[in-house]
This record gives sequence, structure tokens and C-alpha cells, in this order.
Amino acid sequence: MARVVAVANVVVVSVAIMVLTFVPVGDRPQREAVPARPQAERKTERPAPHQEELLPSSALPPPVRATRESARRARANEAGLVPVLMYHRIVAKPRASIDRTPAQVRAELERLAREGYVPITAREFASGEIGVPEGTHPVVLTFDDGHSSHFGLDADGMPLPDTAVGIIFAVAQKYPRFRPVATFWVNREPFGLRDPDRQAHAVRWLTAHGFEVANHTWGHPNLRRVSKKKAREQIVRGERLLRRLGAGPSATLALPYGSRPRDPGLARSGSWDGTKYDYKGVFLAGAEPSPPPFVKGFDRNAIMRIQSNGRKGECRRWCSAYWLDWLADHKGKRYTSDGDPERISIPEKLRGNITGKRRQQVNAY
Repeated sequence: MARVVAVANVVVVSVAIMVLTFVPVGDRPQREAVPARPQAERKTERPAPHQEELLPSSALPPPVRATRESARRARANEAGLVPVLMYHRIVAKPRASIDRTPAQVRAELERLAREGYVPITAREFASGEIGVPEGTHPVVLTFDDGHSSHFGLDADGMPLPDTAVGIIFAVAQKYPRFRPVATFWVNREPFGLRDPDRQAHAVRWLTAHGFEVANHTWGHPNLRRVSKKKAREQIVRGERLLRRLGAGPSATLALPYGSRPRDPGLARSGSWDGTKYDYKGVFLAGAEPSPPPFVKGFDRNAIMRIQSNGRKGECRRWCSAYWLDWLADHKGKRYTSDGDPERISIPEKLRGNITGKRRQQVNAY
């Protein structure tokens, strides 16, 4: 399996390398004295809601207390596989195989919503904070490189409709259980912005609305091709940027091109020039669903992702269309929640799959 994943990740790496290219109202004149109406007759006028208040909330529903019976009823399997989907540019006319159109992204997210998937962030996933409702399945939506197609605001301060954020909110409005969150891994010019004030505004808007903005290094180098010192520098410079912008310290890191440093542990924790970093998870660029972090064999240094794409070429086996079909056909293999973040509900036969530190949370049926 390790060899297969490595091959798939190399394919994604190779493809990615080729791509980088209210108005105040004044006092009104008083025409004549009008007797004031009694208090009981006055109508309470509510101000019109600000447009942002109409956006779907990123809050998770209140948790339930899972029992063996409720877990069995939900067919809970919290040792199952979780799709961590990877997106790059969202453009009307794709120029590379990893580009997706707004229509393609919207269609994929609507499929996820119809099939009972609820988004969580990469930080929540790597931390094991998977609090989606009973009977639903977590999915992690991730966007690399901080491209301008991921986020932007219109003149009214609302997300542009064909950006990643705009599409996510539109799907959440159509499907209320589809929680509008995602993770954006950015480099030195988040969302194509060069002005530090605009960068900070974008990052703070996103984090205030439940999104995660995290580290993708400063200059997007292939960390395997640079020295250990240079790799740590690239990670720290990205980390310092995010801390200045109000999003740090980051809890997760996505490896540029999915390429691991010569010392894999270096990507997860280290220091440079007096600044330390320590991530809950480091994410690759492909190519399978990931087990949750409390399952034996989970590697925080190399969390697998799935490229969003159809079923052509290499994607016949490695991309999102294939894997979402596979998970739909193998429902017992995917992560299904018990609705209780404090317990890990699984079929009895899977009890041995849970790590020792989390066994006291097991609710087997």
C-alpha cells in the first residue's frame, strides 16, 4: 500500500510542478406636532439584516450522547475512511489537468451534500475533532496555493459567487446540513493579494466565518530538493506571515507538490531563526481517502488526500470521481458518525483498530 500511495503521490507531484505558472439619516424637518401613540400601539421596527448575517453558519449542531443502540441504528463506523479533497485553481477555462471549473466544483460539492457528507477543517480532522451529526460522514475540503479564485469579496462585502467560498456558501444554502467550512493553504501572497492590509482582511474574514487558513510554505518550493535548513526557513517564513495576518500559529501544513523533505519529521515540527512550528498534521497531494487519526497506522507526517477530478487518464483510479463512487459502493468502509465527539463508535469487530490512547472512548456494538 505504501508503494502504491507513493506512486500516486508522485503522479500528482509531477502534474502540479507543470502548473505553477448604511447611510446616516439626518434630522427630518417637523411639519406639525403629532401626538405620540401609546407604547402598546407602537410597532417595533427591526433593522434589515446585514447581508453577511444571511450567510449559513459554520457552527456544528449540539452533540448527542451515543449509546450502543444509537450507534447501531446509525450504522456508525468512526474507524472508517474520510475523503480529504484537494483543489487548486477554479477557472472557467481550465489550462491544466488539476484546474476545475466553478460548475465542476459546485456539482461535486452538491453530490457530497446529497450523500450526507459534512465538511470539517483539516485542523479538526487532524485533531480528531470530528463532531458531525449522527449518521453523516465527514469530508475535508482543501484548497492549495491561495489562488484568487478561492476567495474574494464583492462591493457589498459578500463572497464572489464563482470562488471556492462563494460556491461553498451557495451549496450550504441549498443543503442546510452542508457545513460551510474548508481549509486554505496559502503562500506569500494569499488569494493573489500583495497589500498586507488586504491580506489581513481576507484572512480574518475567513477565520471569523469558520474557515481555516494555514501554511503551504513561503515560496512553494519542492522541499525534497532543498536543504534541511532551507526547508525549515520556507516553513517558518510562511508561518510568520500567517501569524502577522491573524491566522497563526498554523495547526496544519500542506506540502508543496506533496513532496516530503529528506527528513519527513522536519515538515511536522522544527524551528528556524528562533521561530518554532509544531503541526497536528502534514498533508500530501494524493491519492486515497485517509483513516481518522485515532486508527492504528495513521501517519500525521503524511496524511493522504484525493485530487478533485473526473475519471480520465491517471484519474481512472486516483481522483475524486473514482473514490466517491467507491465509497458509495462500500458504505461500510467509510466514516459514519455517531454524533458524539466524545466517543468512538464502531462495530465490535473493529475494536482492535483503535489506538491505545483512545480505547477508553470506544463505544463498540
